[in-house]
Amino acid sequence: QVQLVESGGGLVQAGGSLRLSCVASGTIFSLNAMCWYRQAPGKKREVVASITSGGSTNYADSVKGRFTISRDNARSTVYLQMIDLKPEDTAVYYCYSVRPSLRGDWGQGTQVTVSS
Repeated sequence: QVQLVESGGGLVQAGGSLRLSCVASGTIFSLNAMCWYRQAPGKKREVVASITSGGSTNYADSVKGRFTISRDNARSTVYLQMIDLKPEDTAVYYCYSVRPSLRGDWGQGTQVTVSS
């Protein structure tokens, strides 16, 4: 059974930084594409960043230049480094793992709150 455990969320002032981590187990992590999604209150869940098994990355326009996704296959961990945080970045952030079969698995989420 795949488990994804996020950590690193919290309360930060606008302009601050956070680094989210997601540790995967029960899967061959190196073969999976990994994504970070977020969901703000009253809004749809949206993709923030993704990284393929080969290390190619993609970002939502709203976070380009501020967020960086990376992975450490030896630690089965994907990271989301967030700088210059804005109040509109406030959301629950979810880790999403996509296996080669295209089956996806979600983490439980971690809250990020950015105060103005």
